[in-house]
Formats: sequence, structure tokens, C-alpha cells
Amino acid sequence: MRQRNQTSSLADFILEGLFDDSPAHAFLFSLTMVVFLIAVSGNTLTILLICADPRLHTPMYVLLSQLSLMDLMHVSTTIPKMAINYLSGTKSISFVGCATQHFLFLSLGGAECLLLTFMSYDRYVAICHPLRYAVLMNRKVGQMMAVMSWLGASVNSLIHTAILMHFPFCGHRNIHHFYCEFPAVVQLVCGDITVYESTVYISSILLLLLPIVLISASYVFILRSVICMRSAGGKRNAFATCSSHLTVVSFWFGACIFSYMRPRSQRTPLQDKVGSVFYSIVTPTLNPLIYTLRNKDVAKALRRVLGREMITQNPKVRLP
Repeated sequence: MRQRNQTSSLADFILEGLFDDSPAHAFLFSLTMVVFLIAVSGNTLTILLICADPRLHTPMYVLLSQLSLMDLMHVSTTIPKMAINYLSGTKSISFVGCATQHFLFLSLGGAECLLLTFMSYDRYVAICHPLRYAVLMNRKVGQMMAVMSWLGASVNSLIHTAILMHFPFCGHRNIHHFYCEFPAVVQLVCGDITVYESTVYISSILLLLLPIVLISASYVFILRSVICMRSAGGKRNAFATCSSHLTVVSFWFGACIFSYMRPRSQRTPLQDKVGSVFYSIVTPTLNPLIYTLRNKDVAKALRRVLGREMITQNPKVRLP
């Protein structure tokens, strides 16, 4: 009996998909793949620019490169598997594959929450303590922040994934989602998960609400410093550097709170899918566009890299 139960617990799951029931499923699939390609291209370009241009080797852009890496991994964790299932006509995902997908996505989500918090501290130091920025935010501090984001989120994700996948799954194994996300997988558990849900809420407070409080506190001090500035140009520069980060924070944390902080009784598969699409596909696509379109340093780096490429291919070309 124990061996039969163990074999059943390791059986494949069935992913219902994102838009298989829609009459316009082919169009929606094509649109999703276009968005996926934009997200991959935008985040890859951001990472390459920051690595290629020495002028961007500062803590602010080191953290931005980590954000782009997380977004790149976000879309790569879910969309390829969804595309393979759609094109092949199969919907299955193995137990190990589902656990791996859950671990990666939860790790990346938690790491991005922590990283956005560290990025707000970087903006706080740059605006409120500009003369001490080189001391408070040197390269070592930036690297330590990146490591702490990855490590802290990975440990949290490993614990939650191990506990969740250890529960027995009864009846059908259909996941009403396009990937193995916690709200969808936990619906299949046929045991008492009251204590586990309490730990999930505690983790959500630590990785969602606490970062929001810290980010808000940083921007309260930033706003006070900006109001006290006498230079109109200084105010514009401060708002320009902070507006991109605030936009990304609003999109990301709003969608995460909608998906993870609601009670289990108030969840519906459609709501979970909508929230997941927003922060797993839309936000990683918008992030590089938000930062690159509004960031003069990144735009200049792109022109410099393209200029060097033109000179390499045609030595007669000279930049003005």
C-alpha cells in the first residue's frame, strides 16, 4: 500500500493551459510568444549593455542587471513549457518538473521583492546622502545585496516547495493554470494545510508587506529631500531616477499581493491566471522598457556600443 501511494504521489500533473478554451487561442498564443520574445530581447540587451559598458559598472546598474536577469528567468521558467504543451497537444508535466518549476518561480519572485527593496535604498542614499554614496553603496555592497536577494529567496522557496510537494494529492491532478504556481497546486492537496497556509502568509508578510513598508519609508525620506532642493533641475533628475523604480514596484507588488495574499476561499482559477499573467509575463516585458526608455545612461551606453560596432565593421565611419 505504501509503495502504491508513493507511486501515485509521483504521477504526472496536467496543466490546463492559459487560453486553450478560448475561440481565439491561436491568436492569443501568437501574441504571448511575441511578448515573450520582447521580454527576452529587452532583458538580454539590458544585461549585455551593463556588462559591456564600464560606465555602468556601478551599484545601481549592478542591481538593475540582476533585475533583468530575474525577469529573463521568469519568462523562461513558464512560457517555453506552455508553448511546448500547446504545440504538441499534450498538457502533462512530471512531478519533478512541477516541483522544479514551483521552486524556480517562487525563488525568482521572492528575489525580485528583495532586490526592489535594495534598489529603493540605493535611490535613498543617492538622493539623501549623495556625498556618502561612494561609501554607503560601493561595489561590494551592491554585490552583497544581489547575493542576499538570491540566497534568501532560494532558501524560502526550497522550504515551501519541499513541504508543498510532500502533501498527498488526491483525485484528479489537473492544475487550472499554465504552470505550477502555489495557489493552483495547493488546490489539489487532500490534507489539512491550515498550518502550512499560516506559514505562507508569514512568508508573504516578510517578502511582500515588509518590503513595501521599507520601500515606502525610503521614498518618504526621498520626497522630503526633493522638496527641500532649491534647484529645479535637481528635482527633475531625482523624480526621473525614482519614477521608473516606483512604476516597476507598483506593477510587481500589486500583482503579487493580488495573487498570494487573498484567502483560499476567495480564489478562482481565472483570477489566478490573470494575476500570474501580469507579473510573470507583462511585468518582465515592461521592466526593461521602463528603465531603458527613461534612463539616459542606458540610452547613451546603447549608442556607444552600436557606435563601436559600426566602427569595427567600417573603419571609415567616425562618430560625431
